[in-house]
Amino acid sequence: MNTESCLFPNTRSHFIYEMEKQVQDLALEEKKEVAKEVILGEDGQPLSKKALKKLEKEREKEQKRIEREAREAEEKSKREASEVDYSEGRYGVLPLNRSTTRENRVYTDIKDISAAKDGQKVLIRARVFTSRLQGNKMCFFSLRQQYNTIQALVVVDKDTISKPMVKWCGSIGLESIVAVEGTVQKSPEVIKSATVQDAEIHVSNVYVVSPVKKHLPFLVEDADRSEEQIRESEENAKEGDSKFVRVLLDTRLDNRVLDLRTPTNQAIFDIQSGICDAFREHLLANSFNEIHTPKMTGASSEGGANVFKISYFKGAGYLSQSPQLYKQMLISADRERVFEVGPVFRAEESNTYRHMTEFTGLDLEMAFYEHYHEVVEFLENLFLHIFKTLKEKYSRQIALVRNVYSSEDFVLPVGSERVRFHFKEAVQLLREAGYRKQLTPGQEPPKDEEFRYCEDPEFDDFSTPEERVLGTIVREKYNTDFYVIDKYPSSVRPFYTMPDPEDPRYSNSYDFFMKGQEIMSGAQRIHDPELLTERMRALGIVPDVGLQSYIDSFALGCPPHAGGGIGLERVLMFFLNLPNIRLASAFPRDPKRLLP
Repeated sequence: MNTESCLFPNTRSHFIYEMEKQVQDLALEEKKEVAKEVILGEDGQPLSKKALKKLEKEREKEQKRIEREAREAEEKSKREASEVDYSEGRYGVLPLNRSTTRENRVYTDIKDISAAKDGQKVLIRARVFTSRLQGNKMCFFSLRQQYNTIQALVVVDKDTISKPMVKWCGSIGLESIVAVEGTVQKSPEVIKSATVQDAEIHVSNVYVVSPVKKHLPFLVEDADRSEEQIRESEENAKEGDSKFVRVLLDTRLDNRVLDLRTPTNQAIFDIQSGICDAFREHLLANSFNEIHTPKMTGASSEGGANVFKISYFKGAGYLSQSPQLYKQMLISADRERVFEVGPVFRAEESNTYRHMTEFTGLDLEMAFYEHYHEVVEFLENLFLHIFKTLKEKYSRQIALVRNVYSSEDFVLPVGSERVRFHFKEAVQLLREAGYRKQLTPGQEPPKDEEFRYCEDPEFDDFSTPEERVLGTIVREKYNTDFYVIDKYPSSVRPFYTMPDPEDPRYSNSYDFFMKGQEIMSGAQRIHDPELLTERMRALGIVPDVGLQSYIDSFALGCPPHAGGGIGLERVLMFFLNLPNIRLASAFPRDPKRLLP
């Protein structure tokens, strides 16, 4: 049988099949022609054939450029891969330190490097503060240890430093910790961008000890600029210029570990440590004993509602508002002179620049012989010791902080002079300045002058605006930023404050001030159980079970005593003129912040 006849038994049918296929192919071609890109010109009309040819040539040219650059990149990559890296072993990422070996190598601190060490080899561990590649043959580093910085250079040579090493150095992430070996070289010119300005490190080896493994929310360099620098950048920047970045307070506090690395913050917390050191130093030199009191209590130490209540097994307790009750009980236990540095909790829903719900208290209490002014004089000398210590030992840190937060010198009384006022005298100074005006019932004070009026000019406590005004008056009149106000009204002091024996409307109490801001509150304490109970009831405080052990301690016989509580962060804030108390706390707590 004919095979072709089997496949196509009817020749006419085969012919029709072929014709239909050709028609379908032509229809498909027509559809393709229609689907071709229609390119429109600027006038919205299809381009002419001439314009289309020109566009096609430009496209071909661009495609050739892309292909050429790809070839060059590939050739460069092959060339670099074929090059012998003679710096191998001189750079790289070190394995995680698991304390497997100890080589006892000698490390040098940046602060100890100067032109005097010219030619000496050093080993430094520091953070990469800034870095900059200059071509493919040089990389500049700024290495940082706390607030000390030094410039380091990695430069290609024929024997030790290769281009791959320089390129790798330029890729090290900012804030990574590196170990750098090199030679100190005297700088031919002043290096203004570093704290070591007369020398630099010429690097021979560099290893990453701890790399940064996440994106930095901001640069430490940006977080260490003053508001004045930022504003000047914004005002003077021309179109297209980059401006300094402003790192906001919440961003800082949300990323506090990174923020604390700034040289300014390093200096701030050096000074904070210095305040505590000077406080302890003076007290220990004067026969005080450091104590450690409970921070969970069964009763409020200050009275009032600003106390944090906590669940304590099947009952309730409180976070300590101060170590006040325990300080006094220890005086009754014959400890004579005691102090404590510890946390203080205040449940005040205040979101101001000067309040926190947890702060560090520097508390002290001491027995006296005849008059509570023995204690006031001791406290005045304590503060003067702290301020003088800061000026003598921390002048560099103070200067660093002033680069970002400008301030004037803190003015102290001259010689043995002390500035102390009776509450009445302070009221009179304010009246002479147009404050403490009587507000009669139903009277509305003039707009924007509410702070000049009060309901009881003689006995109302000072408001914050009044305290500031008083600070200005005292500085102008007595040339000091440090002073004391004595004999506060009994109505504005805690229940354990001893009333003034000559006028019980006042009390044997005092506040200490810096630049018109209160930093310490103190008083002679009531050490007689009957008088203490009477005073508590007069203020509406029930001497319940929670306070009974405190009251009973005085029934066992107790010497007269006085003391005070100092807010560490406030002293730091006002001494350095910081704009917000949160900047004076490593990890601040306020009504809106419990983390980090």
